[in-house]
Amino acid sequence: MKTVLAYGDSLTWGADPVTTLRHPYEDLWPSVLEAGLSGEVRVLQDGVGGRTTCHDDHSGPSCRNSVKSLPIALAAHMPLDLVILMLGTNDLKPMHGATATSAQAGTRRLVQIIKTQRYKPKGHVPDVLVVAPPHCRQPVRRQLDGPNRITESQRFGALYAAVAEEEGAHFFDAATVASASQEDGVHLHRDQTRLIGEALIGPVSGILGLSPPEQAR
Repeated sequence: MKTVLAYGDSLTWGADPVTTLRHPYEDLWPSVLEAGLSGEVRVLQDGVGGRTTCHDDHSGPSCRNSVKSLPIALAAHMPLDLVILMLGTNDLKPMHGATATSAQAGTRRLVQIIKTQRYKPKGHVPDVLVVAPPHCRQPVRRQLDGPNRITESQRFGALYAAVAEEEGAHFFDAATVASASQEDGVHLHRDQTRLIGEALIGPVSGILGLSPPEQAR
């Protein structure tokens, strides 16, 4: 049994843009990914609303800085075969600098943390899959918290692809398959989070050296 850690923010936790509650468990993208891998992989879910790549946010109810919390998650869940990172949307808040390059730098640091963490068994270093989040969009009933959030989110794909190549990680752009809701311009309806899980089945199978799933043959 292979083990994958899905590490992210509210897009991984599964925040509903209308109710702000959590989507049904079976509709979360890590759940859809696990179901599509036919019992060969366990996908552990670690999503926290407001989580950033590397910025402190003392206004939140828990630590949101991944540089601080990711090592704990790695230690808690090892041995791991793959870590999937999907972060950066919260880095675009004005309080965190509101730039995609800042999220890129933070993502680079997270990949480095995964590559250099001390694991048991010794030397069992997981692969890393960097996922660029879906683009933000203008919501229909309010303004986003920053004027550049949409254009900066559209830079994630190219910037994260560069980090993945330079740091020896894998890459997938979730914006190619999923779109943010019209209600808040950030979070995903459950059909969209399901699309991310479905799209990752093939790439994750390849990374883990599994037989291609039936729907991808």
